[in-house]
Amino acid sequence: MKTIKTLTIAAAAALSLMSAASFAQSVSVESSTLDGAEAKVAAIAQQQGAQYKITEANTNNRVHMTAELYK
Repeated sequence: MKTIKTLTIAAAAALSLMSAASFAQSVSVESSTLDGAEAKVAAIAQQQGAQYKITEANTNNRVHMTAELYK
């Protein structure tokens, strides 16, 4: 009985991690400024009811920014 309870808890933990990971989404935007690029990422996250974490920003002639969206 103890083994079944342990397996049930482990399965529930694995499923909760999978559901959180399944939403993680990467988005990329471009703008002429860092503030403009972050504003675009923030708008996308707000539309999807998510939070975001900027993972990359590159400035050459324009700003290219990548972020992870998560709930």
